[in-house]
Amino acid sequence: MPLIRETIVTTIDLAGRVHIAPLGIIGDGDQWILAPFRPSTTLDNLRVVPFGVASHTDDVRVFAGCLTGRCDWPTVPCEEGPVPRLAHCLAHTSLEVARVTEDELRPRFHCNVLRHLAHAPFAGFNRAQAAVIEAAILASRLHMLPREKVTQEIAQLGIVISKTAGPMEETAWGWLVEKIRAHYAVLDAKAV
Repeated sequence: MPLIRETIVTTIDLAGRVHIAPLGIIGDGDQWILAPFRPSTTLDNLRVVPFGVASHTDDVRVFAGCLTGRCDWPTVPCEEGPVPRLAHCLAHTSLEVARVTEDELRPRFHCNVLRHLAHAPFAGFNRAQAAVIEAAILASRLHMLPREKVTQEIAQLGIVISKTAGPMEETAWGWLVEKIRAHYAVLDAKAV
C-alpha cells in the first residue's frame, strides 16, 4: 500500500489564478504523485502549468473549507516555482510534474520535489483533527459512497469530535456536517 499524505495542494491556471484543494499526495520513492479526479480544476491546472505546491497544515478548517465553498485562504509566493503556497502552513513542498500516467478516472502526475521548507513547528495532531480530515474525505466522495457507510462513519467520527475537538475543529466539523446533510436533503427531496 502506498504512503498517502493528506495535504492542501495549490495550482494555478495560465492567467495565474490560484486554486486550493485538499488532496492526498502519494509517495513514490523520491517523487510525489498528484492524482486528482476527473473533472477537476486541479487536473486542468496541472495540464497547463505543470507545477503544484503541497502545503502541510494542521488547520483542518482549510480541508473542510475547500470542500464547502470556503476557498479563499491566503497564499504567498514561493521562490522555487510559479505556484504559491498557503500563507499559514507548517511546511510546504514545491513540485514539478516530470511525467503523466493517463487514467480515465484519476490521471497520475509524477512530480519531482523542487524544494521542501519548514515554516513553523509541528505540535502533533489531536484525534479531532484526524476525524475532520476523514470526514472531509467522506464529504468529497458523497456521490461515490453508499449513504449507510457515510452515516455510520460520521456517527463514529462525531464521538471523537465531541471528546477532543477545539474551536477550529468544531468549526470545520460543522461545515462538513452541514454539507453532508444538505447533500442528502437534496436526494431525499428528489425521491419524493
